[in-house]
Amino acid sequence: MSFLSLDGTFWIQLINFAIFFAVLNVVFLRPVGVAVGKRREYLDGLVARRDALQHEASTLRAQAEAVRQAARREAEITLSKTRADVSNETAEIATQYNAKSATQIAAAQATAASEFDAALAQAERHAGDLAQLVVGRTFAEASR
Repeated sequence: MSFLSLDGTFWIQLINFAIFFAVLNVVFLRPVGVAVGKRREYLDGLVARRDALQHEASTLRAQAEAVRQAARREAEITLSKTRADVSNETAEIATQYNAKSATQIAAAQATAASEFDAALAQAERHAGDLAQLVVGRTFAEASR
């Protein structure tokens, strides 16, 4: 007998194998293949969603940076305008107080000059009175 003889058991085992393979295919291989395909689609969908979200995140980061830079520029402009306004207001206040000080100084000098003139006039009057008194006493002593 040869090693591979084609007797009745061979054909039965071949049919048995075909039935087993068909049942295996229906019960296990096809459902597993479908599950693997669905899982692959799910994972591909997740990868695509992740890529889309990463792109969206980078776009949002770029937009946020642009907004941040615009806000910085606007703040710098506002700050420099405010500094200029404060500087102008400070100069205006200084000018007003300088004018007020000059007016007060002029008034004080005028008051001092008038008081000096009044004191000088009184001194001249007192000097005249004193001179008359001295002359009067001198004549009084000389006439005695």
